Amino acid sequence: MSRKCVITNKKPSLGSRINRSGKAKREGGIGTHVTKATPRTFTPNLRSKRLWVPELKKFVNVKLSARALKTMDKNGVYATLKGAGLV
Repeated sequence: MSRKCVITNKKPSLGSRINRSGKAKREGGIGTHVTKATPRTFTPNLRSKRLWVPELKKFVNVKLSARALKTMDKNGVYATLKGAGLV
């Protein structure tokens, strides 16, 4: 299964990690300098959950982000799943 939230469609994005060397000026050095930018991925905070949907009277297994869980708490499970086209 892909690393993607079924509600918010969040997925891993690419970025870079900046490596620095040197001592900061405020600590008595000559300043820090960027030496390299290495690629990295930013992964979403995904959770696999088994949610009870009272309107359907059954459990639904979904993979969603922590932000989507908060949205479900606010709007309700059925309304959120319906808005995403899963029900």
